[in-house]
Amino acid sequence: MCQVDEEYNGQLEHRVTPRVSKKCVKCKENTAVLIIRAGDAFCRGCFKEYFIHKFRAMLGKNRVIFPGEKVLLAVSGGPASSSMLSQVQEGLSRDAPKKLRFVPGIIYIDEGGASGQSMEERERAVAQLESVFRATNYHYHIVHLEQVLSLPSSVLEAGSSATEKPQTGSSYKAAVDQFIQTKKNQHPDLSVENAQSHLSSLSMQEVENGVTSPITPEHTQALQRLFASVRTLTAKEDLLHTLRLHLILHTARTQGYTKVMMGDSCSRLAIKLLSNISLGRGASLATDTGFSDPRYGDVVIVRPMRDYSSKEIAYYNRMFDIPSVFIPGLDTKAQDKASIQHVTESFVTKLQTDFPSTVSTIYRTSEKLHTACPPQNTNTQPFAKCLLCVCALDTKLEEFSAYQATLISEQLSQRRGPGPGFTPGAAAPGLPPASSASQGQCYSSGGGQHQGCMTGEGGCCSSAKKPETVDLKSLLCYSCRLTIKDMTAEDALPQYILSEAERRKRRSQMREEISEFLLEEDEAILSVNGSL
Repeated sequence: MCQVDEEYNGQLEHRVTPRVSKKCVKCKENTAVLIIRAGDAFCRGCFKEYFIHKFRAMLGKNRVIFPGEKVLLAVSGGPASSSMLSQVQEGLSRDAPKKLRFVPGIIYIDEGGASGQSMEERERAVAQLESVFRATNYHYHIVHLEQVLSLPSSVLEAGSSATEKPQTGSSYKAAVDQFIQTKKNQHPDLSVENAQSHLSSLSMQEVENGVTSPITPEHTQALQRLFASVRTLTAKEDLLHTLRLHLILHTARTQGYTKVMMGDSCSRLAIKLLSNISLGRGASLATDTGFSDPRYGDVVIVRPMRDYSSKEIAYYNRMFDIPSVFIPGLDTKAQDKASIQHVTESFVTKLQTDFPSTVSTIYRTSEKLHTACPPQNTNTQPFAKCLLCVCALDTKLEEFSAYQATLISEQLSQRRGPGPGFTPGAAAPGLPPASSASQGQCYSSGGGQHQGCMTGEGGCCSSAKKPETVDLKSLLCYSCRLTIKDMTAEDALPQYILSEAERRKRRSQMREEISEFLLEEDEAILSVNGSL
């Protein structure tokens, strides 16, 4: 038998493991009740103060949300978004030393129609969340995912960002002083400390709360057909994320919100970073994982929970009784290798168990990323952005690139055989090449020769003819192309996406037809300077 303890008892050094009986590392007085990381033991009071301070510091450091703005809180019922709602309540309470100065609202997207839940289960989950929302005294919106089928095509366009304020310290302080002075002028008997509490209470008096327009069984069946046409779970999750953002964006615009708060935690963003790289979203990593996402122009998405790990959020919700509602989704009870997102989550979670700095290392790496694409603004042409995710198109590259090589390989793999008249880069049989429109050639069933159809009205090369089917691939980024590629029927997409695709195609064809009469941007600048 091993005699280590008897023979080497005085020479071996035993590893000191953190114990709950240790003193708090902050106050040095109370006994610690939890250990976040090795050496970070907190008592109950210091942990609450530490948790609240991180939320305030994230908002104060970036200074994106200005006083008086309407902010929409996207709450899914999970631990992270429920904790975010609790932090907003804490910041708007009367006892807060530094109150938050914005008007909050809540939105919940009911995704039960996509995950196959029955109407009774969906109504039960909505009732539980409504009880939580009513307790906050904030205005809330409950939107069903089926409503994405009736969205207008304008949701895919970037709005005007003229209301965005400059992100400087002096302007932010001036906005705060102006906000307090305005409240004092409107309510002379109202103290400065209670001005924000009065403002937050007004949000309930403006609009009636509740569920939006009811859904019909036909809408649910159409939504189920849409997700049934997607072959892989990876593409289903990506499509669901896109449609969810479209609904949140439409609600924010129609209700007058300028900011949207997401409850993405540090652990979730680390998983999202790796999965997005695998999905081909490397060009938009900075906006997908950063604190602010200004791609939509008039509505900015912010992520104030990005400094919290899932462990910290779970401890806080458990200790301070933060209510959360579990709602099954598409990946509930799925295997680890069912989708790219799920296998990435399993990989990061298991690696975090053995190496506790895994999530923080990935997260710190994401903070250093910057997009190589030009910044999004309202002056950018609509066809220069992806139709679905509204990011800058990463497929407009030079001829000799890895992406073009991938397209050629895919094109060759779809052929039955080279054939006698095969030339590299030629179009597939029966399909015109991508540059046929710019060359003014018509490739019809008559052997692919120029038939001069552009001379007549309604020809196949004229913008007056409405195409029967729209090729969505040319309007999508690389990752969204992969998602649409996994669909068996593109016509199952919501009508607002197909309508916007047709509109962009017609505008692109019109632009090509009159390209000889248009001035390039550089030439226009030179002509203006020359005239001056």
